Amino acid sequence: MKLLLVEDDPSLAQALRLALERRGFEVDGCSDGTEALQRLRHQRPDLALLDLTIPGLDGLQVLHKARAEGLPVPIIVLTARGAVGDRVQGLNAGADDYLAKPFDLDELEARIRALLRRAHGDDSGARVACGPLSMDRESGAFYLGDQVLELTPREQALLKALIAKPGHAVAKEKLFRVVFPMEDTIQFEAIEVVAYRLRKKLAGSGISLITLRGLGYLLRAESE
Repeated sequence: MKLLLVEDDPSLAQALRLALERRGFEVDGCSDGTEALQRLRHQRPDLALLDLTIPGLDGLQVLHKARAEGLPVPIIVLTARGAVGDRVQGLNAGADDYLAKPFDLDELEARIRALLRRAHGDDSGARVACGPLSMDRESGAFYLGDQVLELTPREQALLKALIAKPGHAVAKEKLFRVVFPMEDTIQFEAIEVVAYRLRKKLAGSGISLITLRGLGYLLRAESE
């Protein structure tokens, strides 16, 4: 699979290229947004890894122009901009996924392969779903429809445990151990805060996170 790596830090670009080539990918690189857009237009890589802070056109401009032209190349944004607002900007501009630096190479590879499977229509068995919500088994990323759902690590751990048993109650004690492993100083009620924040992110999505007093929590599609 051919990847386009758009990164203007030479040392990081070289390290990423070598790491990805060792994992079986063919990697082409550039450091300028204008050149990146031309390569997306004419070379059509299987997937692009795009930094946001690059000279020429910045990463968001590249995304906007590529999607406005209907270019279908899957794009993962890789950037030091880790704030939620920046992630939302990148996803709204047309990114398929987002990883903030520094990131784990195993996670990057998993997300690349997950997007490549989706792009080639080979996604059967790769996801577990509850209505419009789905989780990629390999990368752990959550999607509402085709949009990535932005979650904190604790929200992700809670949702992963619930989506494994959609429509079934999961005990609060079990969820606490999953969300707060080896954290003896955390109060048991902290799981309720994580559930509250997750419920807000799922509002209006067609997915309900239901509290069952004395039992735990339950995830279900509102249409079911």
